[in-house]
Amino acid sequence: MSRLARTVLVATLAAAALAGCGVPAERSAREISPPPGPYQAVVSSAPAAAPGAVSEKLYLVKGDKLVAVSRQVRVQPSVDAQVRDLLAGPTDSERDAGMTSALAGANVISGIHLASGAAVVEIGPALQGAGRNDEVLAFAQVVCTLASRPDVNGVAFTRDGHRIGIPRADGSLTQGPLAVSDYVSLIAGG
Repeated sequence: MSRLARTVLVATLAAAALAGCGVPAERSAREISPPPGPYQAVVSSAPAAAPGAVSEKLYLVKGDKLVAVSRQVRVQPSVDAQVRDLLAGPTDSERDAGMTSALAGANVISGIHLASGAAVVEIGPALQGAGRNDEVLAFAQVVCTLASRPDVNGVAFTRDGHRIGIPRADGSLTQGPLAVSDYVSLIAGG
């Protein structure tokens, strides 16, 4: 056998051996069981989110407490989109679970923008004149929802472009940026 023939034969055998060393392709996904061994605790049986889905966190009201809910959405919502989702109120299944909203109507917030990491929320006319407890819950819903975002480090409120005093859970007013910590006593389990 010539040297060239041996080289071709060796290369062909090597290619055949390598071709058989992969994981075969499958037409559809299937559930697999973890291998036996000491690392079973790191395997989660929780279902994974749908591919491309992200979790949007909103705070709704149940009784006199805030409840965090997570909704699966296709893409990370903008600040405006997340506020629109909050203003839309609970879904049917959330309502069936006893959740409501202290934010009555779409004109509660007339605008929102980010400034140096803080969400600045322009208050609309519908939030004026709400009952004191509902007003605190309404502000708490907005603050906790927006502060759950990684791009927001505080929430301030304005009316007609001027900062206004907002009640914290303890009833004190502040014009400074608010955080979840200002409403922790209103959060269920908090």
